[in-house]
Order: sequence, then C-alpha cells, then structure tokens
Amino acid sequence: MLHHIELWVPDLGRAVDEWGWLLGRLGCTPYQEWDRGRSWRHGTLYLVVEESPAVRTGTGHDRLRPGLNHLAFHAGTRAQVDALAQEGPAHGWTPLFADRYPHAGGPDHYAAYLENTDGFEAELVANGP
Repeated sequence: MLHHIELWVPDLGRAVDEWGWLLGRLGCTPYQEWDRGRSWRHGTLYLVVEESPAVRTGTGHDRLRPGLNHLAFHAGTRAQVDALAQEGPAHGWTPLFADRYPHAGGPDHYAAYLENTDGFEAELVANGP
C-alpha cells in the first residue's frame, strides 16, 4: 500500500489551485503546509506537491517520457465523474481523449482523463452507476 506520493512542480501556487481543487472534490483534506509545499490526505495516504529547490530542469511534467504516466483515483459515481470532467477546465485541467469519453479506457471502464497545466494526468474512475 502506498504511504504518500510526492510531485515536484514548477509553480507551487498553480499546483495548489489545480491539485487542491481536484483533491478536495475527491474527498481529500489539507494535511501539511510549508514554504515550498502542500499536501492533502485521504485516509492514511497523502499527496504532496512541492516546488523543490532541487528541481534541475524543465518547466513541466511529460507523461509521455519514462516515469510517472498518470495517477488514477476512485471518483465516485458516474454522475460525479461527469461533474468533475465538466468542472475541470475551470480549474486548470484539460480533458484528454474527449472524443472517447467516458470509455477511453475500454467499453466497461467509465472514467474521465484530465491533464493539468504542468502536464500531470489524472484518471477519474467511476466506482459504480
């Protein structure tokens, strides 16, 4: 089981806005806050966004390079997934695979795929009808 996930971001303020909205809507609560980072918790798992001074190069994440491709979240009912997909663009998230929504993952998989300004992808999976 995962303990936490830490994402290094090029702009903490933007990450707090984008991830904070999404994680809040998914039932996470603010957990930690420091000069260069924030975290949100759900149960025992927490997710960190940090603008680390150790970041070497680049201005955003490239999900198509080796490393993290995306994070998939349980997102509630199909109606809740639909609402997140609709609200996402107002909070910095761009729909991916819109032409195949909500079955881009296959005919039996109901999910929205969103990408934020920094190139991180979130898959929002429906848990039921």
